[in-house]
Amino acid sequence: MFARVAGVRLGYREAGAGAPLVLLHGWGGDSRSFFPVQQALALHFRTLALDFPGFGRSALPPATWGVDDFAEHLAGWLDDLGIRRASVVGHSFGGRVAIVLAATQPERVDKLVLVASAGILPRRTVTYHLKVRTSRLARRLLAAPPLARVRPALERRLYDALGASDYANAGPLRSTFVRVVNQDLRPLLPRIQAPTLLIWGEKDEATPLTDGEIMAREIPDARLIVYRGAGHFAYLERAEQFAADVRAFLAS
Repeated sequence: MFARVAGVRLGYREAGAGAPLVLLHGWGGDSRSFFPVQQALALHFRTLALDFPGFGRSALPPATWGVDDFAEHLAGWLDDLGIRRASVVGHSFGGRVAIVLAATQPERVDKLVLVASAGILPRRTVTYHLKVRTSRLARRLLAAPPLARVRPALERRLYDALGASDYANAGPLRSTFVRVVNQDLRPLLPRIQAPTLLIWGEKDEATPLTDGEIMAREIPDARLIVYRGAGHFAYLERAEQFAADVRAFLAS
């Protein structure tokens, strides 16, 4: 299915009937990222899995966007569907957008599920600053005309070595990616009014469990479930358990 919001074409997948439940994928994914979970939840809810602008079947954002822009566009899409209030599930980057929507437009979010949500800025260690300086120096060296033909391959190796594969793969969304990952959403957490379920993988290395513990403390009505042995995609690694936990939470 498709919609057009503020001139941007959006793809989404809808299944089921009942109370609306919005599913928001992580960076680099799309609505298919939730496919097995959506199939299970569609037995009980009207599930709507969105392709964020720039991902899946959706068009690119018209400019460099921050998380607030994605949240505004999400609200516009819900308006287009005639949905004033819904429960929201957000994974990783999708969690960022869900946090902003729930904190700034609380009347729109009934209940909130954050799965390995991003949004807490990591401590800037000495290693981090060394990586930034190395990256800047390497990009200046790679800009030399004799390296033009091999520059893309060398850049990819550089970003992989620095643990920046998301940036390397962002393509036309690189400036948006940089803006998004540098937004600290922690000040918004106390403003979330919706009852919130946090689900984390014990061995998540992308958004560590400590981030989930911070959110559990600072969101007023929140509880945290930890999936032992699971990683960043805990909702897929434990899909059956995840669907059952979400159903129980939304029914409570």
